[in-house]
Amino acid sequence: RRTHYPVSKGGTQCIRDAKPESFSGIYIVCGRTDMRYGMDTLAAIIENRYHLPLFVPNTLFLFCGGKSSKIKGLLWEGDGFLLLTKRVEEGRFTWPRSSEEVRSLSPEQFHWFMQGFSIDPLIKDTNPKRSA
Repeated sequence: RRTHYPVSKGGTQCIRDAKPESFSGIYIVCGRTDMRYGMDTLAAIIENRYHLPLFVPNTLFLFCGGKSSKIKGLLWEGDGFLLLTKRVEEGRFTWPRSSEEVRSLSPEQFHWFMQGFSIDPLIKDTNPKRSA
């Protein structure tokens, strides 16, 4: 089963407008990745460093380098890899930099991420000891 991206009015397909529910899984590789890496090296990172199943159809892995204006995506389509590159001309992606882990994204988080919003909530629950 291939991932079909919705077609915009101009006839081009946009990953930003993809229906995240069409992906089997969406993973973000936190930290920094060398953007010179190609699909074989990115696939090896997923397999060897994170020990995640790589050949699950329609699974998207996202990577970011030092600049948060460019990301790469690695998508297994069942018959081969598709390597995606996205560079925004204005703004940046809010990328988790604090750890070297892989995080799973919900469809809602993917949508936020592709619009430039943080995937982590900025307001968090707390348990105060006193009111003042």
